[in-house]
Amino acid sequence: MIRRTLREWQRIGYGDDDTTIPTAEGDQIAAVAARSSFAGRGGEGVLEHGRKGLRARGVVGVIAAPGCQLEILPKIEGLGEHDASDEALRLRLIHMLAVVHDLRIDAGALAQLGWQKDSILELLIRLFCARLMEAVRMGLPRLYVDHADDLPALRGRLDVTRQFSRHAVAPQRLACRYDELSSDIALNQVMRAAVTRLQRVAQAPDNQRILRELGFAYADVTEVPVPALRWDQITLDRTNQRWRELLSFARLLLGDRHQQTSAGAMDGHALLFEMNALFEQYVARLVTRALAGSGYRVSSQGGHRDCLFEADTGRFRTKPDLIIRHGDQAVLVVDTKWKRMAPRIDDPKQGISQADVYQLMAYSQLYGCRDVMLLYPHHGDLPPEPICTRYAIAREGADEALHVATLVMTGPSGSHVDALKKLFAGMLPAAEPA
Repeated sequence: MIRRTLREWQRIGYGDDDTTIPTAEGDQIAAVAARSSFAGRGGEGVLEHGRKGLRARGVVGVIAAPGCQLEILPKIEGLGEHDASDEALRLRLIHMLAVVHDLRIDAGALAQLGWQKDSILELLIRLFCARLMEAVRMGLPRLYVDHADDLPALRGRLDVTRQFSRHAVAPQRLACRYDELSSDIALNQVMRAAVTRLQRVAQAPDNQRILRELGFAYADVTEVPVPALRWDQITLDRTNQRWRELLSFARLLLGDRHQQTSAGAMDGHALLFEMNALFEQYVARLVTRALAGSGYRVSSQGGHRDCLFEADTGRFRTKPDLIIRHGDQAVLVVDTKWKRMAPRIDDPKQGISQADVYQLMAYSQLYGCRDVMLLYPHHGDLPPEPICTRYAIAREGADEALHVATLVMTGPSGSHVDALKKLFAGMLPAAEPA
């Protein structure tokens, strides 16, 4: 198995040494990537497939084809850090995924994962399998399921309508309806679907072994295709709360991000995450924690106000990443940008897009919001302290302001929450708790 690891926006050339990828395998990886939902209309949203090699874009994760696997890691750097190790980047990516998907992953579990030898996919499989095996040993959840059957003796209650329509001439059979305690329920069908899919993609021997064991545990549960899974029939209550986190984990591994592809003789699979969307979701979770109990409320991907109107028809609908409100009033609109800001010595505008500035000014007008913010990840080429710069909008000394800020992405999420509290302290006036 050929394994290669890239960073976002990094290139890998074709060749036969450890720093390149063979042409045939590179073409197969590109073909799998082009069938991803993140590939876009031109098919190059995940990888640029050139004549001399491949180039990663803003999508991270694992792409695999027969005999070859390509891992793409995000560039998440700490203060003063210019070249983080692959192990550190995997850890930081899993940390972001854990926050976004409500997965409790403690430091002890992370320390045992084997960061050096396995890809992000194998690490997530290992975490999921460990949690699922622990839950299975405590017993599969069961519910009473309604059955309708024709039996020689009455069980439960008689279905009178079916009895006299189907068995009028054969009364030796009784149309029965009864409840039976069963493990063949929607929750277990989701877990079996996750185990079945992961059995086909896991490469690490320990993951393959534990997945075989889990396959035996779910042998009596109906195998349901992923698109036909009945997520709506799953109810979590006090009797099965321990499955809540596993359900989130299974949704992550069975969702659109984890795809299996097949075209003729060429098979492959991919577990991919768009970093723009992941960063936005991560910040949304942390901002909600930072403002808990403050009287402010946070909505993500909301607003939906139109920029223009043609008669009574709105055009060009807006969808800000985050809106912070007090009551019905928007007090801060935040747009997250998974981009690398440039140091001032290289560019006075620090690489901030003029289109992004115009967009935030439009949000200020549309939502009647005095303050708007562009929030970027901090990286090693920037000054040691996180950036928070205020720009008056339209005129000198204006009350309306666009704030450009950075968030340090290393360390525990608690430190990120504290950083956001500090960032908002000067912008959001003290509010009465809701």
